[in-house]
Amino acid sequence: MYAIVRCGGRQEKVALDDVVTVDKLAGAAGDSITLPALLVVDGDRVISDPAEVGRYQVTADIVGDAAGPKINMIHYRNKTGYRRRLGHRQRYTQLRITGIGAEAKQPGAKAQGTAEPQSKARTQSAAQAKED
Repeated sequence: MYAIVRCGGRQEKVALDDVVTVDKLAGAAGDSITLPALLVVDGDRVISDPAEVGRYQVTADIVGDAAGPKINMIHYRNKTGYRRRLGHRQRYTQLRITGIGAEAKQPGAKAQGTAEPQSKARTQSAAQAKED
């Protein structure tokens, strides 16, 4: 089983126990993060429908930080005495993939942001029960 996830503006192919290097993320080593899946392949079954693949989550632990290779740049203009030397080293985060699967929805759980309207009498009786 493997999945295609989006992280840092790029798409990465990940499988269980893979270590993936992505652009720098906030968090310390040992923290757990979830990444949304764009495509999931489970044996012969390919899941790419946005409604169905939206239920899948990829969980990963942060292994640590890493740095890319040093890139040296030199700016030079002939006969003017202009010379500049610049450098850059990209920062990365290494992730270990710990799980690929559908999020389990608990029976009886409500959608986030929805609440049952309570009648005035019901809230007053609850308040009186607390006072007793």
